[in-house]
Amino acid sequence: MGNSKNKVKSSIGDAIFDVFNVVLMILLIIVVLYPILNVIAISLSNAEHVARADITIFPKGFNMDAYQYILKDEQVWRGYANSIVYALASAVCTLLFTSMTAYPLTRRDFIGKKFLTVFLTITMFFGGGMIPTYLLMMNMKLINNPLVIIIPGCVSAYNVFVFRTFFRNIPEELGESAKIDGANEFTVLFRIILPTSRALLATFGLFAIVGMWNNWFGPMIYFKNPNFYPVQNILREYLYVIDTANLQQRAGSGAGNFNPTFIQQVSPKGVRMAIVVVTMFPIMCIYPFFQKYFTKGMLVGSVKG
Repeated sequence: MGNSKNKVKSSIGDAIFDVFNVVLMILLIIVVLYPILNVIAISLSNAEHVARADITIFPKGFNMDAYQYILKDEQVWRGYANSIVYALASAVCTLLFTSMTAYPLTRRDFIGKKFLTVFLTITMFFGGGMIPTYLLMMNMKLINNPLVIIIPGCVSAYNVFVFRTFFRNIPEELGESAKIDGANEFTVLFRIILPTSRALLATFGLFAIVGMWNNWFGPMIYFKNPNFYPVQNILREYLYVIDTANLQQRAGSGAGNFNPTFIQQVSPKGVRMAIVVVTMFPIMCIYPFFQKYFTKGMLVGSVKG
């Protein structure tokens, strides 16, 4: 009888907890989705309704004028191409150099293991600062060079320690058996360790891509030539600089052959929202494909310290 009462209380408590979770999740979904839907709706509405600010989550006076303007701007396409190159190069360099740094730390016979561990740990707490880093890049002749935003950040101490922890969970017998067959350390790393670490590589590859895609501060201070700007810097220019006069100026200086009447019909706010959508679209597309690796990689890499 007592067990039956406890079971009823437990069932009621579970039901209340489930209802609370469902309500909380619905509120979180609304908080996250509403700004995105509002931005998309504004980008697809005509200038009159945008000026009235009466748009919620549905477009009013549906048209694609803002996207037509954006997609004819050569700077947007150039920024897109630069961002893709920087993101892919950053992901490849991050995974390659981080793996090659972390793997020796898992070898018992590596002489410099303790020194390298202490050295990397220090860099987690102390940084050089922005001005010394800028002077270092200048002395290395990397200013106005795309490598300046790819190479310096491709190895971080945190990533190395997570990689080291993940590699330690792989049975040593796999590497030892390969060495008996004549494999060296590079063969063990690239033919055995890395193929069994796909979840880890997918997770940190995604981190590198997202981090580089959203990076605008580094390019702003290191690039003097706007042709090297990634799409985030083009987005920043649209968000903070663009107005009706700028729209007409850009249209007349390489943003495409536009009818003056068309430019007058385009809302600066609609154009700003359109470039926000264009900028975030690629990242929103790749997340679903990496989600399973993302969760698995984060959990496995944090099992041991």
